[in-house]
Amino acid sequence: MASTTNRVDGTTTAGTTTTSASTATQATSTAQATTAGRTIIDDTVVAKVAGIAARDVPGVFALGGNAARAFGAIRDAIGSSALGQGVRVEVGEKQVAVDLTIVVDYPTPMTAVASAVRTAVADAVTELVGLEVTEVNVAINDVNIPALNGGEDDSDGRVR
Repeated sequence: MASTTNRVDGTTTAGTTTTSASTATQATSTAQATTAGRTIIDDTVVAKVAGIAARDVPGVFALGGNAARAFGAIRDAIGSSALGQGVRVEVGEKQVAVDLTIVVDYPTPMTAVASAVRTAVADAVTELVGLEVTEVNVAINDVNIPALNGGEDDSDGRVR
């Protein structure tokens, strides 16, 4: 067991570190106690919520770096998918910080996509998980050019 201090609220958590093809993550969970019982939300669930919200933003082609996307293509081929691919979260008692790596569709304005991703992720995590989002860092590591992927022409003759 490793013990780390989160950047979100300074709490110390105990967890096991696991390494995947895309990034090193820490497997921990968030617990909320009420008079009716305890709710435990695993960090991977928070990452999946963030990943789903980011993928729904227009202009986001994919999540993750090149190695993560290659590994994801293999997972997709065998009928499995990683909705948290390209997402790293640090979860504290009541707060969370999210780091995302995305690929943007050309010619979508990248800063507008990053801003929309921040908003969508923060709203989804706050609403669905109930944690305050302290930051959403977006790294754009590639641009998808539909013309190179056999995209279709729109009414103006441009490839979409």
